Amino acid sequence: MSTLHNLIFNVTDFLQEKRKTFTTISDKIWAIPELHFKEKYATSVMEEALKAEGFAVEKNVANLETAIVGSFGSGPTVIAFLGEYDALPFLSQEGGKAEYSPIEENGNGHGCGHNLLGTGAFAAAVAAKEYVEKTNAPFTIRFYGCPAEENGSGKAYMAKYGVFDDVDMAITWHPMTNNTVWNIKSLANYAATFKFTGKSAHAAAAPHLGRSALDAVELMNVGVNYLREHVIQEARIHYAVVNSGGTSPNVVQPYAEVSYLIRAPKKQQVVDIHKRVQKIAQGAALMTETTFVEQFEGTASELIPNTTLAKVMQQQFDEAPALQFSEGDFAFAEQIYQALDDESKATAYMNMSHEQKELIGNKRLCELVSPLSPEMALYGSTDVADVSWKTPTVQCTTACLVLGTQLHTWQVVAVGNTQIAHNGMLYAADIMARTAITCMDNPTIIEKAKQELMTRLKDEKYISLIPEE
Repeated sequence: MSTLHNLIFNVTDFLQEKRKTFTTISDKIWAIPELHFKEKYATSVMEEALKAEGFAVEKNVANLETAIVGSFGSGPTVIAFLGEYDALPFLSQEGGKAEYSPIEENGNGHGCGHNLLGTGAFAAAVAAKEYVEKTNAPFTIRFYGCPAEENGSGKAYMAKYGVFDDVDMAITWHPMTNNTVWNIKSLANYAATFKFTGKSAHAAAAPHLGRSALDAVELMNVGVNYLREHVIQEARIHYAVVNSGGTSPNVVQPYAEVSYLIRAPKKQQVVDIHKRVQKIAQGAALMTETTFVEQFEGTASELIPNTTLAKVMQQQFDEAPALQFSEGDFAFAEQIYQALDDESKATAYMNMSHEQKELIGNKRLCELVSPLSPEMALYGSTDVADVSWKTPTVQCTTACLVLGTQLHTWQVVAVGNTQIAHNGMLYAADIMARTAITCMDNPTIIEKAKQELMTRLKDEKYISLIPEE
């Protein structure tokens, strides 16, 4: 950002002046963790916050009760900030404690930091909106509150319903352990539950009259395990038995369910593997004389990176005031680090250069900025990918977590309402807002990013894998 624009509007100062507002929102969502498509409290918090900042609010977006869009301005070019706020099951944990201490046994917790993600994206949208207001820049700023990233792929539904069709660029982020532009590709996926129905019987007196749905589930799993050898190397097939049909071994189980998640680099590869999994389910039903129905659970496309926007975001990392932590932050981070298992500790400094390791020393928090890396494959999935098919999309990560911390763990929850997380969240908001403002000052960047997306897609059109029904 140029010196002139810093004089007009200093993003960093603005965000720090409103620090209490944003950290309060994040902590409210952290305190009431809600699962996918049930984020009613988080949505109400975001709606109230958006209205307070002068955004017009649309609810029930794409027929999703917990999807929300806040919009400011009437300019022809639309810049979107993507937020999330869903939590995870069985990760309840007291904040600020370095030992496992659930608030509620088997309760939910923000084990992926989406309380920070949603609020950080909102903070960036507020800063970008402030800039539009001060300069009369011909842009529309939107905040998208997107439900069910963890399970259900809310953005995929929103993309299917055309919610992002008029967006010119999208910006988002994720809490992590480092500060970097997330220049990644991700795997497409498809999730479904196979529900088998048989016939119950006394397992000893009349086993011949029973047809075991549990047997069908087990045979399906055996078949899919053999399939793993005969799919492409990059594919992943995961499963969980979500209903074993009962607890008595003396009953032939009449009902059982197994959920599958299929991943591959391309959507068509996912489709092809899914068809083979369906055939195995049919075979399992045939062998056990049971029947089954398949229930769709969620899907996500593969992510399309954008080098044009990645370079702009890297520039903001290089020029913005650095992330800083206090001695108290480092002391608590050391406690969390000691609570990690040895395998997680071994990953803490894995991808750092020798120089970076020297600079960090024994500190367990990263204040350094990583250089822009070549595009990398992420062996996971994200519904941000569906947005990236519709409009140029860029992401970053910032250090909100202790080095070595793995996502979806209680340690993430323990840090999620502390100053460590707050500092990283506002740093991300700073980087995202600066990225948007730089693009507003130089609209040709957005056109170049759009052209890059078209080149990458090679005339391939967005197709949603969500079934029509």
